[in-house]
Amino acid sequence: MSKSLIYTLSIAGFDPSGGAGLLADIKTFEHFKCLGMAVQTANTIQTENHFLSVNWVDENLMLQQIETLLKIYNFNYIKIGLIKNIESLNKTVELCLSYHPKTKIIWDTILKTSTGFDFKIKNNGLTDILKKIYLITPNWTEIKQLANTDDSIEGAKILAQYTKVYLKGGHNQNNVGKDYLFEIQNQLLKQKNYNPKPTVKPITPKHGSGCVFSSALTANLSKGYNLHKSVLKSKRYTENYLSSNKTLLGTHKL
Repeated sequence: MSKSLIYTLSIAGFDPSGGAGLLADIKTFEHFKCLGMAVQTANTIQTENHFLSVNWVDENLMLQQIETLLKIYNFNYIKIGLIKNIESLNKTVELCLSYHPKTKIIWDTILKTSTGFDFKIKNNGLTDILKKIYLITPNWTEIKQLANTDDSIEGAKILAQYTKVYLKGGHNQNNVGKDYLFEIQNQLLKQKNYNPKPTVKPITPKHGSGCVFSSALTANLSKGYNLHKSVLKSKRYTENYLSSNKTLLGTHKL
């Protein structure tokens, strides 16, 4: 294996439309010239505007696939997307860190599809797991469920006591597209706002845009960019994805 190769791993669901999940992650990884690998957590029956069902992959099979890759490849960053429950998330995180304790894990907290299908992820025992995770990327509604609060900003501040929280603002009706990063630095909670002006128009909603952003962030961090630079590059990439056409399925520009 060439030392110049940068390996990235997505542990997520399979979306046959290619807009979200593993296919979207791999397309994004490859755009940033990372060698993308994938382990499937679920088969879904969906299109860009309809979600019919989710069929979970056997947990032991999933963990065996992850372990097989961990024995050979070193991943500085690993993205976890759709996952069955908190228990499965914990097993996955523990397995990854048992092989590579310095690996940083990004969890894209998929709790509900854009079409309204609820995966019913409960937050029992969540805080203990978050301490092992580098960063989570909830949207405006997911953070409320995770933190059990009605206020998104307050929810992000609560969970930032345990891990970095990148709060995506796509569902923020008061300021669409304004994101927030919360993290503890020197025992103090720090907040950074991200609201760059779009450089391309028109921008239209896309199925899987959250997957695209989190996988772009994983790729840029894997390439050695700091978190701030990685966020900016990932925001721009997602912006291009959103402006690629007028349908709900975006294309990944090369």
